[in-house]
Amino acid sequence: MTDSADSADSAKATQSNQLSISLEDSDDVNDIVSKIGELSTGEKPAVNGAEGADGAKGAKGADGSAVEHEVEVHLADIQADPNSPLYSVKSFDELGLHENLLKGVYEMKFTKPSKIQERALPLLLASPPRNMIGQSQSGTGKTAAFVLTMLSRVDYEVNEPQAVCLAPSRELARQIMEVVEQMGKYTPMKAVYAIKDSNHKGPIDAHIVIGTPGTLNDIIRKRQLALKAIKLFVLDEADNMLDKAGLGDQTLRIKKLLPRDCQMVLFSATFPDVVREFAQRVAPQANEIRLKATELTVDGIKQFYMDCNSVQHKFEVLSELYSLMTVGQSIIFVRRRDTAERIAGRLNADGHAVVFLHGAMDSQERDSVMDKFRAGDIKVLITTNVIARGIDIQQVNLVINYDIPLTGEGIPDPETYLHRIGRTGRFGRTGASINFVHDERSLEQMEAIQNTLGCDIIKVPTDDWEAAHKVLKRALK
Repeated sequence: MTDSADSADSAKATQSNQLSISLEDSDDVNDIVSKIGELSTGEKPAVNGAEGADGAKGAKGADGSAVEHEVEVHLADIQADPNSPLYSVKSFDELGLHENLLKGVYEMKFTKPSKIQERALPLLLASPPRNMIGQSQSGTGKTAAFVLTMLSRVDYEVNEPQAVCLAPSRELARQIMEVVEQMGKYTPMKAVYAIKDSNHKGPIDAHIVIGTPGTLNDIIRKRQLALKAIKLFVLDEADNMLDKAGLGDQTLRIKKLLPRDCQMVLFSATFPDVVREFAQRVAPQANEIRLKATELTVDGIKQFYMDCNSVQHKFEVLSELYSLMTVGQSIIFVRRRDTAERIAGRLNADGHAVVFLHGAMDSQERDSVMDKFRAGDIKVLITTNVIARGIDIQQVNLVINYDIPLTGEGIPDPETYLHRIGRTGRFGRTGASINFVHDERSLEQMEAIQNTLGCDIIKVPTDDWEAAHKVLKRALK
């Protein structure tokens, strides 16, 4: 049983127009809320000088104003008052955390809880534990919230698995582990991966297990993971999980094996009917929390397109843009794995330093590429949708859609478009995206996304490079 790495790198479940209000530090495109839900704007829990545990210091909208949030809470106990002070905190000190855990939190430069953490943490840490469903995207502090919950629930004197967290991709699982290790730095916490090639030789005795559904199922089947002491089960990016063949079913099989009193926590960026039904099966009788924002942070990302003459011309334009791609860091999204490898090979042959990443690569190679890109050793990454969601690398200031994102049915995909371009412009920083079109069909696909989102995508010339560079350099300042 293996994890579906990127599901042919573009295949997605059929889109639904019935999307709930998103729990994210989103961007305010009113049409988006009703049409497609919102974007994963990336999450970085440890940012120097961060005002709150969402990692965003003074995140701003396109007009420079601070993003305002409104948290909605729906309690499973309908007689309870969700606005009670019992369900809100203004500081981490109010949570009754162990001093060693607090030390890790404050060392990560979290001075106060983010808006979602103010409401979510008292519910997540309540006794007796209650299930939770959160409509949330990256950038809201939700990873820090569920990691803090895992670290708080664990009895460190008991050397057996007590918390499990599942993510839809290897890259996201590794990002979550980084937060666990930073936040739990001063605790005796032990955490291990359940991802491909994690190579467990015997029974796992770590307190926390972070992985992907297929690999975790394999480990359970091999009797390397005992589930009897599991207190907390966290599922991140549930909508993305359901987009990948088999991961939803694998997750439900794991859920059925857990103790009946295990606390179930599920987060998802969007809630079409299929995700809501899945969430209720994973976390029945759950408290629910949502975060609305007055504006979507993608409004701060300058969006462009370049009208190429042919597929070959797309590569020529990309090569011409290389000098701009290395100003900060850039991600080039393509539809197919072979496209990623081919254009990386051609750019490297032309003397341009780039690397590629996709779900069919060897695990160690994938890890090495992501580690080097995070460290800034690699400036340009060509990839499929495998890192379109949830991955946060702050230095990225340019995203290029070499191929317009489509669903598995070949329909223009606004949601994936938002997730892709949301890899740049992190937390109010400067960012830009460039879309390549090369024929009438690809132009129509881009225009369909533009019309759905109600955004402006500005044309940049491909026959006057002096003018093109001037426009794009200004956008990247």
